[in-house]
Amino acid sequence: MDPFSQLILTISVVSFFTFQWLFHRVSPWVSVRISPGFLGLGDKQKVEWNSRTVSTFHALLVGIFCLYILFFDDAVNEDPVWGDPTLVKTNVAITTGYLISDLLLIFYYWKAIGDKFFVVHHLAALYAYYYVLGQGMLPYFANFRLLAEFSTPCVNQRWFFEVLGYPKSSRPNMANGVAMAVVFFVVRIAVMPVYYSRMYAVYGTEAFYLVPWGGRVAWMGSSICLDVMNIMWMHKIARGCYKVLRSARRSKAPVPQENGKTD
Repeated sequence: MDPFSQLILTISVVSFFTFQWLFHRVSPWVSVRISPGFLGLGDKQKVEWNSRTVSTFHALLVGIFCLYILFFDDAVNEDPVWGDPTLVKTNVAITTGYLISDLLLIFYYWKAIGDKFFVVHHLAALYAYYYVLGQGMLPYFANFRLLAEFSTPCVNQRWFFEVLGYPKSSRPNMANGVAMAVVFFVVRIAVMPVYYSRMYAVYGTEAFYLVPWGGRVAWMGSSICLDVMNIMWMHKIARGCYKVLRSARRSKAPVPQENGKTD
């Protein structure tokens, strides 16, 4: 194994143990100090709370790294299929460690956070990342997909508000709901034309045919499936956001008056 591959493997392993440490030690310690309501949660809720806290940290970490690569890694942007994948591999290695850590937690705490969809999602992602880490292919597209992580913090925050008993019409909940809808649209829906235009641009080229069939399936198949789900989720999020904003407007409407007096 060459030195760089050893480094990537080391990053994945360190990432795995770091996210385990964040789940078991850091999240409970921090949560007690910033949210007194954490102590009032049941055991299953505390497990999910810690899981979502770690998820938020991972999303922000790899999301910021992803933006840096997207704007400043010229090698990857110029050759989206076979450009120098050094930085992308590092970011994907961090995510790989997180996904394996999260899978372990899902299986261990299945009654609290078990979800077949997340198991399938994580395994599919790990399958796709194998081609990035093992063969260094498709770095631009692998990195671009990590942009979606920016929508995760708002989704998790919505759950935090719900479990802490915040009304849906409360200002923090409404502000987060609007932010969630906007961010989700920007990083998962609005970017689709950019992503698929780059995919179309490389389709049929020599670089494209150097990608093995397994890599093409992992790339194109998963992209289409994920985006179909993203459109469905966006529709649900938009409807939910609209309903909450509409109910809030109704609650703020002036009380009807009769004979110059309010009821």
